[in-house]
Amino acid sequence: MKEEKYPLGQNEIKWTSTNWLADHLDDGDFKILDVQPDIHDYIKAHIPGAVYMSEKLFRVPEYGTPGKWIPKEAAQAEFSRVGLDPDKPVVVYTGTGLFRGWGDGLEQTMVAYTLKRFGHKNIYLLDGGLDKWLEENRPVSKEFPEVKKSSYDAKVQSDIFLDYKQFLNIKDRDDTIVLDARPEDIYAGQGPWIKAGHIPGAVNLPWKSLMAEDNSRLLKNEEEIKKILDEKNITKDKTIVCSCGTGREATNEYVLFKHFFNYPNVKLYEGSFTEWSSYPDNPTVTGKDPR
Repeated sequence: MKEEKYPLGQNEIKWTSTNWLADHLDDGDFKILDVQPDIHDYIKAHIPGAVYMSEKLFRVPEYGTPGKWIPKEAAQAEFSRVGLDPDKPVVVYTGTGLFRGWGDGLEQTMVAYTLKRFGHKNIYLLDGGLDKWLEENRPVSKEFPEVKKSSYDAKVQSDIFLDYKQFLNIKDRDDTIVLDARPEDIYAGQGPWIKAGHIPGAVNLPWKSLMAEDNSRLLKNEEEIKKILDEKNITKDKTIVCSCGTGREATNEYVLFKHFFNYPNVKLYEGSFTEWSSYPDNPTVTGKDPR
């Protein structure tokens, strides 16, 4: 399937096509997670057999700092309620949202990363998401599937992310490149944070630049993405640290670098600019240059 740009191999996060999913809907040997931005989007229309799960379940405050990933006990409970098994395949998709219309496409990479973070071994992203599914006039449903509770054994994969101290130790190394996945204007100027700009040294790579212009759930052509990476000098000999504002946008680039392009050393700085800017003594840089 040359036109469908999905890598072979044993990566724990993979991409699949609407064609493949349509042909295998009745197989019954995998779960489908609908992670559209609002529960009403799911109620209005979802892929037959899909169960709803909100990405907002996965982050909570910790000692006042917002946006920290939930503990494994909480993840275990949530995944069990939707009948997941860490050893069995799951297809994750999102959409713009037929009811609210506020989806940005990051829901499916956020959930895929979170599944991987807690030990899931076989995750598929639906390239193009529900938007592409609907464009192709494929079937949707309003019925809720019957789901049996499972006994999910969550295991935190601490090797895939960095905490604050680990980030401090690695960020300025010659063999490390820190990426900031936020839009260029936010990277360069004032966003909602207490400080403007970006972490010193972070290279701006807006996540949407890697996705199709008319569908932020659909990967650009592989050669187009490689051209962007070459221009930014993002090479496989470096440790790639993915960051953004809260860690959410960075999930798009983490799964792409680690599981699509097979970069050997990729980490996600989960605290990202929210955590960095919360320390009064930490400097930030405004403008388009990293430093």
